[in-house]
Amino acid sequence: AHSGLTLEALTQKILNCSRCELCNGRKSIVAGAGVPEPEVLVIGDTPDYEADLQGIPAVGKMGELLDKMLIAIKLDRKTNCYITNLIKCRPPQDREPSAQEKESCFSFLEAQIKVLKPKMILCMGRIAAQTLLDSDEPMANMHGKFYEYNKIPVMVTYHPNALLKNAELKKPAWEDLKEFRRKLDELDN
Repeated sequence: AHSGLTLEALTQKILNCSRCELCNGRKSIVAGAGVPEPEVLVIGDTPDYEADLQGIPAVGKMGELLDKMLIAIKLDRKTNCYITNLIKCRPPQDREPSAQEKESCFSFLEAQIKVLKPKMILCMGRIAAQTLLDSDEPMANMHGKFYEYNKIPVMVTYHPNALLKNAELKKPAWEDLKEFRRKLDELDN
């Protein structure tokens, strides 16, 4: 059901958040970026140093790689994607977010999914995938598979940061992306 909440209003809510202690150390809240009616919602784990500085998700080296990955399957944050993170503020030293932090932020992600109504979700990274899908499966088991979240197909794949650290993950990630594109094409027809 459409709650009447707009993306702008939701983003404003996110930008005013002080639900957990991450609000004390952040430079900015990284709500998300992209088009208001995306085909695909891309969900990462947490904002990193660059994202925190700029207030925009997926910037710097990691962002360049993500943009290349998306463009390779005809997706782009300027035309048909929206990019956000499970956690909207950078955890200190990029540590893993606590259960309380995940819980504090999750309703924002749920609301973003409701408002954006993407056709598909690309979930990048273990923390985002496990939280969204309420699973404790390791990435090696989850990646490349389709799941559902509120009837929306979700594909889990590796976070671009993981690919920057470990080149061996690039091939499986590329296979995941091609599979994701195939499914999206099916839905488009």
